[in-house]
Amino acid sequence: MSIQVGDKLPEATFMEMTADGPQPRTTEQVFGGKTVALFAVPGAYTPTCSARHLPGFVDKSGDLKAKGVDEIICTSVNDVFVMGAWGKDAGAGETVRMLADGNGAFAKAIGLELDASGFGMGQRSQRYSMIVKDGTVSELNVEDGGEFKVSSADYMLNQL
Repeated sequence: MSIQVGDKLPEATFMEMTADGPQPRTTEQVFGGKTVALFAVPGAYTPTCSARHLPGFVDKSGDLKAKGVDEIICTSVNDVFVMGAWGKDAGAGETVRMLADGNGAFAKAIGLELDASGFGMGQRSQRYSMIVKDGTVSELNVEDGGEFKVSSADYMLNQL
């Protein structure tokens, strides 16, 4: 069963590329005491993720922050080096933090893993977005199949 509105995020560790190299980040460090717009994509550099999902959050970052979001975070079941490079290539800079869920532990822990073996991608994360307040899910938007509707930055803006 997947995580639901009102649930606390489980303990997990992400990896983030920094000027000092890869650094671990726990869910408490990332989400504690903040309002976070979190979105997950099946894969860095994949068509919808690169052309629409990440750019939408980069473009709308100011609007999201104006509505009370402290941080915007993108996660994917990719390694930290890929996530760091993708964020740099996409111009995410300081607007969107890129957190790697390299082994898919977070996706699995929240019940939003995706078996993309049929596409040669192995285990991944479903496409979703959520608003997390001090570690607790206040909004959850999970896409059906290959859709891109409810996990967009614009959709999230309407929820705030």
